[in-house]
Order: sequence, then C-alpha cells, then structure tokens
Amino acid sequence: MFDWLIVGAGFAGATLAERIATVRGERVLIIDKRDHVAGNAFDEQDAAGILMHRYGPHIFHTNSDAVFAHLSRFTKWRAYEHRVLARLADGKMVPMPINRTTVNRLNDLSLVTEDEVEAFFNARAEHVAEIRSSEDVVVSRVGRELYETFFRGYTRKQWGLDPSELDKSVTSRVPTRANTDDRYFTDTHQFMPLDGYTAMFKRMLDHPNITVMTGTEFGAIKGKVPYRRMVWTGPVDEFFDHRHGKLPYRSLTFKHETLDREWAQPCGTVNYPGEEVPFTRISEYKHLTGQVNAKTTITTEFPAAEGDPYYPVPRPENAELYKRYEAMADATPDVWFVGRLATYRYYNMDQVVAQALATFRRIETSVPLRSANDATGLVATGA
Repeated sequence: MFDWLIVGAGFAGATLAERIATVRGERVLIIDKRDHVAGNAFDEQDAAGILMHRYGPHIFHTNSDAVFAHLSRFTKWRAYEHRVLARLADGKMVPMPINRTTVNRLNDLSLVTEDEVEAFFNARAEHVAEIRSSEDVVVSRVGRELYETFFRGYTRKQWGLDPSELDKSVTSRVPTRANTDDRYFTDTHQFMPLDGYTAMFKRMLDHPNITVMTGTEFGAIKGKVPYRRMVWTGPVDEFFDHRHGKLPYRSLTFKHETLDREWAQPCGTVNYPGEEVPFTRISEYKHLTGQVNAKTTITTEFPAAEGDPYYPVPRPENAELYKRYEAMADATPDVWFVGRLATYRYYNMDQVVAQALATFRRIETSVPLRSANDATGLVATGA
C-alpha cells in the first residue's frame, strides 16, 4: 500500500519523493521506465573510468539560494563555470554567447569598451516593430550577419524549424554581451555535483519510506499496485492517451567516444552552428568534472525528430494544444503534473526543482495527512 505513486525518477519526481517521504512521513513508490534513476541527468563511469553523461552534458547553475540549499543536502559540489566556443565553417573558434572577444576576432577589430561594442551592434541591428520570433530577437539586437553566423543554422538543426518559425523564448535564452565575460552562464551558483548526478539522486531517494522500481513502465503496474495519489512527470499528452493529438517534442541522439589522448578540445563544449555538419555540439566531460585521466570521453549531439522527448517545441499552436491537456490535468483529482514534459515547458534543471518544491508546498496546504490506521482512499492505479 502506497500513499503516493510517482512516475519518473528525474529531478521533479525525486525531489517530490524525498519531500513527501521525509516531511510527511508517507510511503512513496517511484518508478521509471529506464533502468536507472536521475532521468536525463544520469551519469556513469565508462570503460575508461571517466564520469560521463549518457544523455548529453548537464551543467548545474541557478540563482535560487533555496534550490541550491535544498540540493546541497544530497551532494557536495565542485565549482565549475561552463565555457563554450563556436567552431565556424572556416575553423575559427570564438566565444559563445557573443561577446566583445567574439566581435573582435570575427571582424579583426580592437574594440576596448562596452560602448564601442554596443555601437557596433546598434549599427547592424534591424528595426523590428514587434518581436515575436527567435529571428526577431537576434536581428533586432545584433543584426543579420551575426544571426546568420551563430543562430540560424544551429536553430534549424536543433529544432527542425527556422528561427522565424519559433517563439522568441528560444534565442532569448542566449544573451549577447558587450564585455569580455566568456562564461556561458552568469548565475550565482555554478557547480557540478562532486560525485556526479546519479550519486546525488541515490542519496535523495535513500529513505525507508521510498521504494524505487526502475525498468518499470506505468502500464506494467497500472491496476496492480494500490496508491492514494500520483505525481506524473512524463509527457502530459501520454497520460491522456494523446486524446487531442500528440504534443510535438524534439529529441536527440548521442555518439559517445573515448579517445586515446588526454584532451580533445579547449573547453567543455564546442558548438557547431553551421549546417555543413549534422550535429550541434561536442562536449568533453573532464572539463566539467575535473577528473585526471590519460584518456578523454566526448559526446556528439545530433538533434532528431523522433525518439525520447527532450524539448517541448515552443510554437503558438503547440501552446494552444497544451492548454487543452492542461485543462484536463487540472480537472484530474489526486494527480499532480510536474516537470518539463508534464507541463510542456522548456525548463532548466534548477527550474524543475523549484517547480517541484513549489508543488510540495501546495500539497502541504491542500492534502491532509493520512493517519497510520487509515487504509481508505486507496486506488488500484488506473482510476
């Protein structure tokens, strides 16, 4: 008998499982169809002993003191500031996001102040009456040439759509700087879990009130395991059997390679914005983890239309379709929908944790605790 069934052992599910078990003292069954916990953040040592990420690099960063403090209960940290270079078709490597160094290297300039760089951008920026698309965001800030160099091809590969067809939120995530700050993120807290993400998740779920079942589909236990309430972190349209049609997601495939040399590239990630290659980026894990090893492991990412859902596709018609599922979710009693896939939002890891913690606060105020002798209200998973 379980008080809660949680479907999905990623950040959303694991955060809620731990809070429910620890604070409320309730019994939780958490399942995942994959053979491991930690969701897309899952990491493991490969044959060379290098800690690598099976689903591509995950770099933790947040401005939330509360999220950082919460996760610090389950891990020590290694300070790490992520840096990215863009490799252009001519082989030139320049910092990404665009900053003063990028502008100087591309144009053989020697701009020295932020005002000079802003003047450079302003001279090339195109007036856009209303910024709606991802293309509008970039050309209105830095002009057509930098847009073509860094954003158009990369976005077309990543999303299978032209930036003019995507919501402005996509390229708005990538800043443009007039200084020489070459960090990809500027958040207050920038760290990697010292022992890896998987170790952090295992500590999070190591509680006598939590039962973990990996390699378990929801359908395999539906109607067989009794529970009172559910947290769903999978695709919201899947929960409702795609009643209104499938919500579009982008997927990824990964090529993992261990190379017989100490280093492969000068920083954690190198982006390939041009359409002359089919992949978007290559990441090298030793930069992230600080490991010392005579060999190195890299991952090349290939965007895909089919496969595991990774990214909700931000277009107006998709947002409208999601609203239909959201209305169904809101009307479903005793089921809480949490996470990137369940709420069809392009969240970072820290945002998922924040959403899960906020959901727990709502549970605390709206869901009464069951007394130890109360065996009523249990349902056989499928109601």
